[in-house]
Amino acid sequence: QVQLVESGGGLVQPGGSLRLSCVATGFTIDNYHIGWYRQAPGKDREGVACISGTDGSTHYTDSVKSRFAISRDNAENTMYLQMNTQEPEDTAVYYCATVRSCAGPPNDYDMDNWGKGDLVIVSS
Repeated sequence: QVQLVESGGGLVQPGGSLRLSCVATGFTIDNYHIGWYRQAPGKDREGVACISGTDGSTHYTDSVKSRFAISRDNAENTMYLQMNTQEPEDTAVYYCATVRSCAGPPNDYDMDNWGKGDLVIVSS
């Protein structure tokens, strides 16, 4: 059974950092495009970042460029999202997912399998 489980969320002060992890079970992530999405209260879900399973290229939505970094550890079947210099606007539930395409920031319709999400709150 394909399963993705996020962890690492919580409360962080503005300007702080968190690293989200996502462990995959039931399949190996080696050749998959994978991504992170988020949904803030009262807003639509948006694609945050993706990393290609073909060439390792990464793509980010404009609001997180230079602050967030997506990575993968195929040996551990795990993906990560390092979030630095966080802002209150980053408050959201974050989801990891396998995605059908990673030629730019991930789109909602590219989501294939996804986890239940992990809450990140940026507040003083």
